[in-house]
Formats: sequence, structure tokens, C-alpha cells
Amino acid sequence: MVRILPMAVSYSFQLAALRPPSAAVRLASNARLGLHSVPFRRLVLSHLGSAMHHQQLFGIRPCKLIRKARGVEASAAGNMTTQASTTVSQEEALEWVKKDKRRLLHVVYRVGDLDKTIKFYTECLGMKLLRKRDIPEERYTNAFLGYGPEDSHFVVELTYNYGVDKYDIGDGFGHFGIAVEDVAKTVDLIKAKGGKVTREPGPLNGGKTLVASIEDPDGYKFELLERGPTPEPFCQVMLRVGDLDRATNFYEKAFGMELLHKQDNPEYKHTMAMMGYGPEDKNAVVGLMYNYGVKEYDKGNAYAQIAIGTDDVYKTAEAIKLYGGKITREPGPLPGINTKITACLDPDGWKTVFVDNIDFAKELE
Repeated sequence: MVRILPMAVSYSFQLAALRPPSAAVRLASNARLGLHSVPFRRLVLSHLGSAMHHQQLFGIRPCKLIRKARGVEASAAGNMTTQASTTVSQEEALEWVKKDKRRLLHVVYRVGDLDKTIKFYTECLGMKLLRKRDIPEERYTNAFLGYGPEDSHFVVELTYNYGVDKYDIGDGFGHFGIAVEDVAKTVDLIKAKGGKVTREPGPLNGGKTLVASIEDPDGYKFELLERGPTPEPFCQVMLRVGDLDRATNFYEKAFGMELLHKQDNPEYKHTMAMMGYGPEDKNAVVGLMYNYGVKEYDKGNAYAQIAIGTDDVYKTAEAIKLYGGKITREPGPLPGINTKITACLDPDGWKTVFVDNIDFAKELE
């Protein structure tokens, strides 16, 4: 039996889901409302306080809300006023999210043999070992690998928990994407090093892009895509979702990503949506795949999360709540290093951690 230790990484936390407060006050008729009663006034103030919190956080003057709140006591139309104030906060949150300076920082997952994995990534995939840290008191080691410095590239954060040599990847995680200039040459190198090739080089879905598929020592799948020179060779993380429209809507509004392109493949019974903070040829992206008729997946215990940089973890958390996300770690500084973060789950249960941009830069120093 495999002993699973906690993901002892800076940005990993226990799940404690919090749902956003409801904005609506559902009542039937003026005669039954009790509009001037103490309980009703308390209810109005309660919702007003929630709305004012969102509005002040995103820079809206609260006096407008107070004037509107007085109308709530006067008639049942106040119900609509409370709803409108929350809608405004959603609009302001969306506007801020789009302006926030966000980028993918790293993807975190567990491995059973750190040295073996580092050797494979450096010798077969051409990554560099950027840094390594051992925390013996917590019984884990981290290694960061990538194609350039962490302050400008999307990188891998590997975690080795002492004594755990195997994890369950599950069927929800899809693959990582690596852009290479010559797929056939890369495949030959991987074969020479004893790597596992699961798909020989060939066109993707009948198109022109040449791809090949391989597995690393822990069974994580990598898709090699033949492209010209790119500033971000580590180009993709693909995750399976149960409702593609729901997922893309959440990633656009709560995470501020763009829907870069969407492709339906009836022959293979799946649809793929690429989400990111810039063009695919220059930035890492998140691929969301919907397999026809499949609503849920086994996520296993190997893959952990993606970390994203943000200018303000507090505003980020509020925006995520407003758009239906589950906050699993309330925003604030981490003990010991004081880096501010917040953590959440998307509608399919995939974890994401948002990290303060300035604090992250200080960490790298």
C-alpha cells in the first residue's frame, strides 16, 4: 500500500471550500414582506455589507449603495437593487481581472525518484535544473526545471516526499506539451536514453503539425509538438473537464484568461479549448479537453496544481468567489516566508494557486 504524504510545497493546502454569499432576497408579495420589520432591515444590511465589501475592494464608492439600500426598505423592488449592486461588483471584478498582470509561473506534481526524473528532463527534454531545495524537517525535496529563469518562464516544480516512490496519476490529467524544432530527432534521443515512446511522430488530428507522445519515468505523458523557435518551449498543460462551456467561462472570468482557440474533433469524440494569457507560440497555455459524455474523472494523487502570478491575491480571491470558484486557502501571507497567496478549485476540482508577483520576485532573489 502506497503511503501518501502531504504535498509539502510552498503553495499546497488542505481544502476548505467557501461559497460566495447569495445576493438575492426571494420574497413573494408586498403584504407578506414585512418591509419595515427589524428582521428584514437586518437582512438588507447584511447583504449591503457584503456588496459594499466587494465594491470597496474594486474601487467603487459605497455612498451609491447606501442610497440604493434605502429604496430596499421602501418596496420589494429593493430586491432588484441588491442584485444590481452585486452585478456591478462582478463587472468591476471582471474589469480588474483583465487588467491584472498574470502569467503561469509553474506546475506542481509529485514524483517517486527525483534524481531519475531530473536526469530524464535534462538529458531527454533539454530542460535545465534551475534550483533545488531539501526540507528534511518536513521530509520532502523540491526541484525546479525549465527552459529559462523562473521570473520569465513557465517551469516544472517536482516534489519528492521521503519514502514515497509511486503515485496514482488518474485519468483526469492529460499531458504536458513541449515545443521542439525536430520531433523525430527528439524521439530518437529519448529512445537512445531508454525513454518510453507511446506515439511515433506524425500529424496531429490529420493536420500539419507533427507530434509524438512519450512518458516520463513516473508515467506522466508529454506531447512533443514540432514548432519553430519559441521563447516558451514548455508550452502546455492539458486537463480533462466535464463541461467545457462551464470551464472556459470560469477560466475567462475568474482567472482572466483568453479563449485562444477551440477545436471539435468528432472523429476522436472530444473538444479542446486552449486558454492562456497570450499567443500559444509565445506563452504556456492550459488546454481543457472535454470527452463526449464524460462528466467526471479520477484525479489520482500525483498531479497537484498550477501557480499563477497576480498583483493582488485579495482581489483575486474575491473575483473567484463572485464567479463561483471555491477558495481553499484564504488570501494572506504564508508563515515563515510571508509570500501572499490564495488557493482555489475550479468547477471540475482542479487546484490553482495565485501568488503575489512582488513577493514571488523576492523569493527568487
